[in-house]
Amino acid sequence: MNPVSSLAAAERVMARADALAAISETPDALTRVYLSPQHLQANQRVGEWMSEAGMVVWQDSVGNICGRYEAAQEGAPAVLLGSHLDTVRNAGRYDGMLGVLAAIEVVASLHQQGLRLAQAIEIVGFCDEEGTRFGITLLGSRGLTGSWPQGWLAQTDASGVSVAQAMVAAGLDPARIHHAARQPEAFSCYLELHIEQGPCLEQAGLALGVVEAINGARRLNCRFTGEAGHAGTVPMAQRKDALAAAAEWMTVIERATLEQAGNLVATVGDLRCLPGAVNVIPGEVSLSLDIRGPQDAPLDALLNALLDRGQAIAARRGLTFAAEEFYRIAATPCDASLQTLLTGAVQAVQGASLSLPSGAGHDAIAIAERWPVGMLFVRCKGGVSHHPAESVTAADVALAIAALGKAVSHYGQPLCGDAGR
Repeated sequence: MNPVSSLAAAERVMARADALAAISETPDALTRVYLSPQHLQANQRVGEWMSEAGMVVWQDSVGNICGRYEAAQEGAPAVLLGSHLDTVRNAGRYDGMLGVLAAIEVVASLHQQGLRLAQAIEIVGFCDEEGTRFGITLLGSRGLTGSWPQGWLAQTDASGVSVAQAMVAAGLDPARIHHAARQPEAFSCYLELHIEQGPCLEQAGLALGVVEAINGARRLNCRFTGEAGHAGTVPMAQRKDALAAAAEWMTVIERATLEQAGNLVATVGDLRCLPGAVNVIPGEVSLSLDIRGPQDAPLDALLNALLDRGQAIAARRGLTFAAEEFYRIAATPCDASLQTLLTGAVQAVQGASLSLPSGAGHDAIAIAERWPVGMLFVRCKGGVSHHPAESVTAADVALAIAALGKAVSHYGQPLCGDAGR
């Protein structure tokens, strides 16, 4: 795709992102959740764009919108492209949607030239990656992999509507969920284009980067327990101040994580102090710990070291320390050969490439359980995401479409015309 056509495609993507952003539960903020009327309307609109790009289109049994651009030889395995069409509440307009719309432009370019690849191309607009309505994530991508837990059907939203009831209301049959699952031989790989949702590309002055892994994560509820006392009568040397211990540990967390290589991050995002009175020494402090990294072994090593330091701080101060892990997800490495493929494509269009981890979750987590995955990041202004201020430029999107097109074409070589089918 030449620069002029890439820019025209990018401008079309931007206009279509605006059109999808108008399909929302509320007129003043973008919210589109699984199996809502707005979700089904967005599926219909995206399906129309897929059809215009020369694809055969269908909505599968869990609510993903899917399209296939056939290979030179009908029935060949497909390169799978896509991202999600659902949103968080009060969302930006590019998270998820950009990947679907850019993929359609890659296919549209081939269709306009009358070209077919040795492999087919399929695009999927996943129905629920965010988990906004039912609190279960990767619902659409787990439909493709056939890894839906049966208990998901009974999960309810804030109004008491179950997933099964929502499916029936949307014209889907809960008994046919398994029909969305695809056989391992259906796809050769999955490529997902997504906004970065962070500031690294912007700081590097680059429009595009290649994802090395989707971070694994551990989340814990932690507690320092000391002894409450009168703020005016207990001498400083005799206090068992739970908040002072927690504060010391928080600085340790920050410093120790900064000293680590490998893009590890750690966050204390919630802090609760008891009894919470201005004139009482805190006797108990509860705090959260969220720690993430692109490789599980260094991530667990850091976590264990931080927990040891928490115990040591508590012991030195005459307190107790406890930690309970309530969430764990393994790191998802991107396929090495797909990283190389995407890096070459990015270097071809912008002259340099940057490898970086993804701190956020994506549908690629579920897809990687069955097929090789690769991810391409696009710079977003200020690293802002999950917010109406989410922003990308048409110039960056043009580079992204060009790079994705190169990667798909190289992976699916050789090219041939329709007459060769």
